[in-house]
Amino acid sequence: MIACAEAVKQRLLEAGVDKAEIHPTAGHPIVYAEKIVDPSKPTVLVYGHYDVQPADPLELWNSGPFDPQIVDGKIFARGSCDDKGQFYMHVKALETMVQTNTLENNIKFCIEGEEEVGSPNLATYVKANTNLLKADCVLISDTAMISLDTPSLDIGLRGLSYIEVEVTGPNRDLHSGVYGGAVANPITILAKMIASLHDENNHITIPGFYADVLESSAEERALMAEAPFKEAEYKADLGVIELWGETGYSTNERTGIRPTLELNGIWGGYTGEGAKTVLPGKAFAKISARLVPNQNSNKIADLLIGHLQTIAPILCNRKSHPAPWRRALPYPHGQQRLQSRQQSHGNHLWQSTRTRTWRRQHTHLQPV
Repeated sequence: MIACAEAVKQRLLEAGVDKAEIHPTAGHPIVYAEKIVDPSKPTVLVYGHYDVQPADPLELWNSGPFDPQIVDGKIFARGSCDDKGQFYMHVKALETMVQTNTLENNIKFCIEGEEEVGSPNLATYVKANTNLLKADCVLISDTAMISLDTPSLDIGLRGLSYIEVEVTGPNRDLHSGVYGGAVANPITILAKMIASLHDENNHITIPGFYADVLESSAEERALMAEAPFKEAEYKADLGVIELWGETGYSTNERTGIRPTLELNGIWGGYTGEGAKTVLPGKAFAKISARLVPNQNSNKIADLLIGHLQTIAPILCNRKSHPAPWRRALPYPHGQQRLQSRQQSHGNHLWQSTRTRTWRRQHTHLQPV
């Protein structure tokens, strides 16, 4: 991680910043850089992160995850579209503007290394460096565009609550031929817990889960419905036959303005090749909730754990994660940014409440 931070620092220096520094934290370091053209002019703070999601499962990669490959005009590598490609775009944009003497405002960079684990040290760093990070606006390119030819300005992000669950049964793995039918199977109990989380309308059944949800207005939902969306292309891109989600809401609404509850991983017992008729002693799951404004990560974790414990005792490990945020529609202050991007793309631009969509790990090469 230190080597990656050093590489980010070096690229910023090569792009023409006045200074670039690596600031230590209690975890991974933060890279800070700035280019001040005139202290009296507005300042833009660019946020990004150089850490990435785990590369597993490695056997599904056609090339090394940290060995970038260009295929059909796309760069395939871990982090190429989350978020190394995005923040590096701003680094190269700065380089171009410095070389052409077209930079008309000050620019600062804050590139952290812990976003994928909830940014546990970012708030402390920001509070300790308020003057250093002072800016007129913050620019974040860690979300999604509606499509490659339809630029969009995201005005909201869902938050996250994440827990790891452990269900314990017997004090060791047992032979199912001897003990099967006499002892509760932790995997079976865990499956019942997971099955209890949604009803037939894919509505989350945890009591109180929706109590604090900020409901979108009819005007906001109507504006969202105007954004271009082709269901057939969406399904083809994901390789699914049908879409799934909460009844009464469109796909864009389900991924933007509605909270969700997802099972991220489940394991237990024997999972190797061949047969082994064990009755396992433990079963595990990773569960996350995407949250919308007014929902609190700790409160949702408490509700989720409490619900699961009504079925059987469990051990839980919770993670700290950022809160949701959304600016009300319409967003008049975003119009200047939208207009400038429209000039470069030539298409209508959209203000979107869609959140990040996890797609195949690649970024497109575009002519400059």
